[in-house]
Amino acid sequence: MADAIVVMKRYELKYLLNGEQTEYLRKRLQGHMQPDHFGRTSIASLYYDTPDYRLIRQSVEKPQFKEKIRLRSYGLASGESPVFLELKRKAYGIVYKRRVQSTIPLVHRFFAGEGDICAGGQINREITSFRDYYKTLVPSCLIIYDRTAYFEPEGDLRLTIDEAPRYRTSDLDLTSSMEGRLLLESDWTILEVKVQQAVPLWLSAILDEGRIFKGSFSKYGEAYRQQLLLAQRPAI
Repeated sequence: MADAIVVMKRYELKYLLNGEQTEYLRKRLQGHMQPDHFGRTSIASLYYDTPDYRLIRQSVEKPQFKEKIRLRSYGLASGESPVFLELKRKAYGIVYKRRVQSTIPLVHRFFAGEGDICAGGQINREITSFRDYYKTLVPSCLIIYDRTAYFEPEGDLRLTIDEAPRYRTSDLDLTSSMEGRLLLESDWTILEVKVQQAVPLWLSAILDEGRIFKGSFSKYGEAYRQQLLLAQRPAI
């Protein structure tokens, strides 16, 4: 199975862009980066957490080390279509990701404690140890967005622009729909710059000229914050 197991180590820098900044960036990237062959793709990520939301509560406190686990599909999934279980850890600004291709029935059995997620090896041990450490992990939030990914020819720079990031905390199923409540205002996007080392000077200049400044943003963290606000609203 091609690309069934992936290991990544990189820096991931995040920026929030308004509509004008998004259009500016797309134009300025021409000649430097190219959209990948998938084009604009709808992505759904189903986050697993403990019943008391231990993982996201720890994450929003911005510790030096944090970790999450999610099940990702590209487009609407079916029972036997490929999905990707990802263990994502961040330590001192560096992101480490372990990713395994699977199917929804196999993932359900894995989180029920029935066997491994893949056929042995270090990645299997890491993901299984994560599951066993937290003991009970259940679907907690579904994050959906429309992504365009760019790559730098002859380089390791990757960049993504996520439009219409949205979420839901019910109907937590990758096979049902790609609908959800918007996380941001309608024309805002999320830019992620993914590099092995430093951001190249030409991209730093483009970001500076567009007054695009690095921030801290977690889609799951923002969804958790918004759900807390909704729960605190008085009944009408």
